[in-house]
Formats: sequence, C-alpha cells, structure tokens
Amino acid sequence: MSWIVLVVSGLLEAVWATALGRSEGFQNVGPTIVFGVALVASMGGLAFAMRDLPVGTAYAVWVGIGAATTVAWAMATGAEPVSVVRVLLILGLIGCVIGLKVTH
Repeated sequence: MSWIVLVVSGLLEAVWATALGRSEGFQNVGPTIVFGVALVASMGGLAFAMRDLPVGTAYAVWVGIGAATTVAWAMATGAEPVSVVRVLLILGLIGCVIGLKVTH
C-alpha cells in the first residue's frame, strides 16, 4: 500500500509543480488552489509512505516520479521542446525509480 500511495503522491507532485508555474506568482486563483490542494495531498502521501519505506528511497522515488511526469507533461503540451535525448533521459530517470523499487 505504501508504494501505491507513494506513486500517487509523486504524480500529485507533478500536478502541484505545473499548477505553481501556471499560478503566475499566485495571481491566478484556479491554479493557486490546485497547487495548494495537490501540495498538501502529495506531502501527506509522502509522509504516509515514509512510515513503511526508508526516507531516502521514498523521497528519491517521489521526486523522480514528480520530475519525470512534470517534464513529460510539459513536452506533451508543447510547453517544452521534445528531443530524443530528453526522452531518453526521462526514461533513464524512470528506470532509476524502478530500480529503487526492485532493490527495496
């Protein structure tokens, strides 16, 4: 259960990071609310997962999922350029996250 919560929390990290960028310094109300809700849920899930998982592993997986998802979303929406190198680097990051899970 902790791993499932951790993965969902990592995805929520991408939600709050994207919303933070769209909030324009907390000037846009909608993205600011999404940021706050997703941030609290993401941190809460990370804290829950850390009850059963080592801190270093849980944090690295959480950040890795959030970073990979944030960049993938930005590329999918056209906010960031797509290149073979960028896709390979994201896949490498995902491979590292999977490796941490497998070695746990």
